[in-house]
Amino acid sequence: MTARDDLSPLPGGDFDTWLGSMQTALEGSGESDVPCGECAACCTASQFVHIAPDEAGALAHIPAALLFTAPGLPAGHVLMGYDSRGHCPMLVDGACSIYAHRPRTCRTYDCRVFAAARVQDPDPSKAAVARRAIRWQFTYDGVDAERRHDAVAAAAAFLVRNEGLLPDDLAPATATQLAVLAVVIHDCFLTADAASGEVRVCDPDPDVVRSEVVRRSA
Repeated sequence: MTARDDLSPLPGGDFDTWLGSMQTALEGSGESDVPCGECAACCTASQFVHIAPDEAGALAHIPAALLFTAPGLPAGHVLMGYDSRGHCPMLVDGACSIYAHRPRTCRTYDCRVFAAARVQDPDPSKAAVARRAIRWQFTYDGVDAERRHDAVAAAAAFLVRNEGLLPDDLAPATATQLAVLAVVIHDCFLTADAASGEVRVCDPDPDVVRSEVVRRSA
């Protein structure tokens, strides 16, 4: 069986533990700890990698010729592209050649976010990532954890159904952005039963969701 054909489940870990770690990474206070094994799908998926001006280590180890100004961002923000095969130019012999100094984008990237949001990336260039992502299987420490997973998925589905709700500069333009935003706002899709205290998924007012997205982007 080839890696392309392998659809066997992969242990994604405890969902609440993953969710907390992902939120911390997105807030800039940590980085993702992904059990990649030998997988390098995200490094071979025609990804543009954003590098902020404060990432001195990454900037010092990436040749300037590989970087270009990031459109729509302040001066100093740059992007690194990919080669003719869609591979990151820092990928050498199947491994990151600057791993200790890799950009923040790479440190926070976690394809389990697609499994959490129950989203698949339709971009053919991301097919290897999609194949990996559908294999992740989370475990749950109780029903409330399962509901939190359901809330992330509900947030993603809501954003798809309500295309046009958010300002253009805040609306997710890619499957990755959709899944990440679903994690960020999933609390809007949770409520506690007044009698039992049990966590349940709810359908929030669109204005509430829009306000939360705007607030978090400020």
